[in-house]
Amino acid sequence: MQNPVHPQVRAFASRVRQWGRWQLGALLIVLISTLVLLSYLAYTAVFAREVVLHELQLLLIYIVPMLSTVLAVVFYLVLKLDAALRFVDESAQAERQLNQSMQDSIRQLNYEIEERKKAFQAKRRAIEELRREISERRKTEHELAEQSLLIRSIVDSSPDLFYYRDEKGLLASCNKMFESIMERPMSELIGENLAKLYAADSPQAAILSEYEQTAPETELTLDIEFKQHDGVVSWFEMRHLPFYDRQGRYIGLLGFGRDITSRKLAEQALEKAYQDKGQFIATLSHELRTPLNGIVGLTRRLLGSALDTEQFSWANTIFTSAETLGNIFNDIIDLDKIDRRELDIIYQSVHLQRFLQDIANFAQLICQQKGLDFVMNSEGELDCYLLLDATRLRQVLWNLLSNAVKFTSTGRVSLQCQLTDEQLTITVNDTGIGIAGHELERIFDMYYKSQDGQRLSIVGSGIGLSVSRSLIEAMSGNISVQSERGVGSSFALCLPVVQANAPEQTPSVNCPPLTILLIEDVPLNADIAIALLEQRGHSVVHAETGEDALALLETEDELDLVLLDMQLPDMDGDVIARYIRSEPRLANLPVVMLSANVRKAQEALSDVRLDGVLSKPLNTDKLDHLLLELFSPSVLRRQQKALPSTTEATIQSQRSAVLDVVTLQSYLQSLGREGMQRSIKLFAQLLPGYINKLLEAAVQQQEAELQSNAHKLKGAAAAVGLLWVQEQAKKLEEAPMERAGLERRILDLHFTAEQHLTALQQYIEQY
Repeated sequence: MQNPVHPQVRAFASRVRQWGRWQLGALLIVLISTLVLLSYLAYTAVFAREVVLHELQLLLIYIVPMLSTVLAVVFYLVLKLDAALRFVDESAQAERQLNQSMQDSIRQLNYEIEERKKAFQAKRRAIEELRREISERRKTEHELAEQSLLIRSIVDSSPDLFYYRDEKGLLASCNKMFESIMERPMSELIGENLAKLYAADSPQAAILSEYEQTAPETELTLDIEFKQHDGVVSWFEMRHLPFYDRQGRYIGLLGFGRDITSRKLAEQALEKAYQDKGQFIATLSHELRTPLNGIVGLTRRLLGSALDTEQFSWANTIFTSAETLGNIFNDIIDLDKIDRRELDIIYQSVHLQRFLQDIANFAQLICQQKGLDFVMNSEGELDCYLLLDATRLRQVLWNLLSNAVKFTSTGRVSLQCQLTDEQLTITVNDTGIGIAGHELERIFDMYYKSQDGQRLSIVGSGIGLSVSRSLIEAMSGNISVQSERGVGSSFALCLPVVQANAPEQTPSVNCPPLTILLIEDVPLNADIAIALLEQRGHSVVHAETGEDALALLETEDELDLVLLDMQLPDMDGDVIARYIRSEPRLANLPVVMLSANVRKAQEALSDVRLDGVLSKPLNTDKLDHLLLELFSPSVLRRQQKALPSTTEATIQSQRSAVLDVVTLQSYLQSLGREGMQRSIKLFAQLLPGYINKLLEAAVQQQEAELQSNAHKLKGAAAAVGLLWVQEQAKKLEEAPMERAGLERRILDLHFTAEQHLTALQQYIEQY
């Protein structure tokens, strides 16, 4: 308990410090002295004594020093006592703080002890977990080592080469096949820049083809020819794939190479077989044209003679049949076009009634030979002109009618035609053996032949119906079949109707008499050509060989035109054409090439200026048009200006079913003609790849892959305005996958797409 003196002492000590010892002491001495003096005076007054000065002095002399001493001692004691009290208070406070600090330390120590206990326990658990992890890691490393060894063994034993290089181009790994190709062990190749390790003309440099690319981070697939030092040639399909980490950063390149030597050799052998086959077909077609030219020429002369109506109809059927056969020969001799079924579709104004009558004449003839009845029925006004490819449509109808007669032993064959404002439908019906229901969906497939025993006895190639469907679809139509075993079959083809005006007759032109050098080795062809030219008032000089032609060119000075056959017995026609263009005296002499294969002639003479190319047998309309162009250009210009406007409208109508004209016009305004031509060229390069992937997916029944590639083809076709191709790709993408006829549909899509590409290029050039 606190002493009650303590506050007074501390208060007095505070006054002493406040006033100072000497000042307070002096003040107290004065006050005490005054008090003593007053007390003395009061004493004398009370006791009636006199004030004795001597006594007063003695009193003051003794009292003042004594009081000073007492006050000094008191002050000293008070100050010391106050200091002691302060020390005691500070000590108590320090003790309390020390006690509090010790309690805090004890609590902290207890907390740390608890935490250390927990940490120790956690450490023990972590050690146990680490031991288990180490054990698991060792086990995993052991398994990975075994798997790595297994994978390495598989990679090394693979017949395909493999290598991996980092982002700096340094080799990081490879297999045994790569070592064999590089002719160095992996220890010498690891860490090396292979592009600098081998010379640019070395065989190994061909394998490392990705170093030639400006952007190695792109995927690349190439067929590489590898020529070994011993002269053996191998082929590798090199596939280079960029490798990325989880953040998408490029960290290297994976290279794979598959030996495709056997495939390349097979392709080369197949290409040679194609060339040999093409040469054979070209030679055969050339030989077949000799009698065909006779038929065409003599029939043309027969048509110009006095015939009654029935005779003229039969002669005209012979003429159109032979002319159609000649046009078919133009496609047969181009073997690549036949293999890819790229037959040109050429629309012309056709009188429908006369066209069907020619078909009926043919059908009635083959039906009479087999004792069958033939009936033709029609609905609608057939006395009109339509925009059709008469040659191709005639080819399809002849094939359908021939099949109908072939598979009908008794009964009749009928041809029905129905014409509306929007559609032309032609149906061929028969009362033959019919087609089984399970074969209907494959009847249009290439090389498909019915398994029906009744049909096996009848010879056929299995391509007629397939080609017919391709032709009809190329004309934006469709063909279908309905049949019942033992009852008969019905084939119906539908085509869009495009009205056309009657073709204008070529006006008579007073073309000056010409002196024409005809170079033709086949006498019959020469006789027909000479007769046609002489009918038009021209003089003809005939040369049967190239040597005779060169001699006549040197001696004849009045030649106006040269009609030059492409194939001569002693030299090719291109030799004579080059000679004419190399001679200054003959440089301006018009030269027209005669060829059974117009395309091949144009390709062979692409670097020689020709004034025209005519197909054999000669077509009088084309011959007259060529003479107009060469010798009466003013008449030709007047004819071109007089063409009816409906012709352009019909052409635009045909284009609208093939091309997205609105989109194309927008692209042309934005990109220009050159930009669109680059896009078309790129699409033409990508199209075979899309078709191959679609075929692969169809064969392997991979619906997702088929839809994915169809989606890509749809987008690419839309980008260049190929409307029909876009729609067909959309159908492949959205429709459920069907096995029957799918490969055929894809091949037909390829065939038609390339035709539409030609139409697109023509549209761009005319824009």
